[in-house]
Amino acid sequence: MLMGEFVLLADKNSKAWVFAEKIKSYLNSNKEINVPLYELVVTKFRNGEIGLHINENLRKKEVYFIHDSSKDPQQWWVELLLLKDLLLSSSAEKVTFVLPNILYNRQDRKDRPHVPISARAFAESISFGVERIITMDLHADQIQGFYPSNVPVDNLYSFPEVVRHLRKNHPDYLKNLVVVSPDAGSGKRAKKFINALNKANNEDSEKHHYDFAIIDKERQKPGEVAQMNLVGEVSGRTALIPDDMIDTGGTLCAASQILRLKGARNIICYGTHGIFTKGTTELKDHFDVVITSNTHPQNLDGVEVIDMSSIFAEAIYRAQFGLSISKLFE
Repeated sequence: MLMGEFVLLADKNSKAWVFAEKIKSYLNSNKEINVPLYELVVTKFRNGEIGLHINENLRKKEVYFIHDSSKDPQQWWVELLLLKDLLLSSSAEKVTFVLPNILYNRQDRKDRPHVPISARAFAESISFGVERIITMDLHADQIQGFYPSNVPVDNLYSFPEVVRHLRKNHPDYLKNLVVVSPDAGSGKRAKKFINALNKANNEDSEKHHYDFAIIDKERQKPGEVAQMNLVGEVSGRTALIPDDMIDTGGTLCAASQILRLKGARNIICYGTHGIFTKGTTELKDHFDVVITSNTHPQNLDGVEVIDMSSIFAEAIYRAQFGLSISKLFE
């Protein structure tokens, strides 16, 4: 088989189909590769069991499956398990799962007795027979260690695209910006965001200085924050909170209240995977700008959504032709 003979695959009746079409369009326009996009047909038996079917011949094809994390999490997981069996038994040459948002990766350690390490259980269940995983902004970098060494996990970074978005749409906010970590565990992520800002800053004649602040919080139980304290100076400045995920948004809203009390002039939040299980009304009340990406597709009103499909398309191209993916972010 000639290197480069590969296909994209997605469920046409899911939100991943549009994302897959954008990947196909990017490869066609920017790489002059007319890669086929095949349809995964998902059906259900009357008792709720899932059935899968692909009408195309997959023998000796290298398949990149783009999944939709806005599906029910249990169906999302089971579809991957069944699809892997389908592809391998159809003699696909290689199978790559393109999972813009990997579900079940929040529980990546035992924080109390008698609980599963869900991120590890997921990794172990889908890894056998898979060539690689392509995702974005894992909840924690160490999750990659749950996958066997022969199944590389390409963890793409969204921050360069977010910085480009801010520079294009909100340049005034960058003139006096402080990046705020919403908790101690997210400090590394906030500093990576500052690094992305500084890298873009090097291209400008007018230089900006970006500071760092952190919110120290004590959580009594999941979903409830007992006390929050700010370490750093935000008075008169724009405060930006970057995170990998926005679920209910409760912690972010509580953080915004502290930032307002400390004199922040404008407040922005960004979460790569915008789940918004309680909607966006409260977030929009607390923040001047709410930004997310389309890794977890949603129909959103009043939220700025950054398209990450071109990054995934570039990663697929580089993975297929043996090029460096890490150079995308240098």
